[in-house]
Amino acid sequence: MTNSGDGEGRDRDAAGRARSARPRDGLGRPLPYGAQGVPRQPEGVVRAPRETVTEAQALLDAGRPFHAHEVFEDAWKSGPEDERALWRGLAQLAVGLTHAARGNTVGGARLLRRGADAIEEWGRGRGEDRPYGVDLTGVVRWARELAGRVAAGGEPVDAVVEAPRLGI
Repeated sequence: MTNSGDGEGRDRDAAGRARSARPRDGLGRPLPYGAQGVPRQPEGVVRAPRETVTEAQALLDAGRPFHAHEVFEDAWKSGPEDERALWRGLAQLAVGLTHAARGNTVGGARLLRRGADAIEEWGRGRGEDRPYGVDLTGVVRWARELAGRVAAGGEPVDAVVEAPRLGI
């Protein structure tokens, strides 16, 4: 069944794939149809690696980690195979911050740690510590420190205040 998001069925495209037409807030939570949401990140955009980092940092700084995750996800899906673990790890950090800001402290801490582990392992395997200007050591330290505070505190965090500095 297809519809345009009128609430009478699942929002699907002509091929039956789910669409995300509902407006969303800055943390990616769906809002009621007709509500004013924040602009969506276009999906499937191929960017140069430094452009990915710059755009994701701007979104993180604006308190939109869900949208930064989508930028990293594009890089993960379109980039070279040997860089996918880096981009996937960065996407996991952005999603971890998203969950922590939404109040899902267990999921947030788990994703922050998982992303930190993936990034650390990728950097160690490649012998790199600043690919495309990303301070891997600093980002991993940030993620683990925030994961510890999120797990211990049990309260939502402020996505703007807690946004990482990727190091670009």
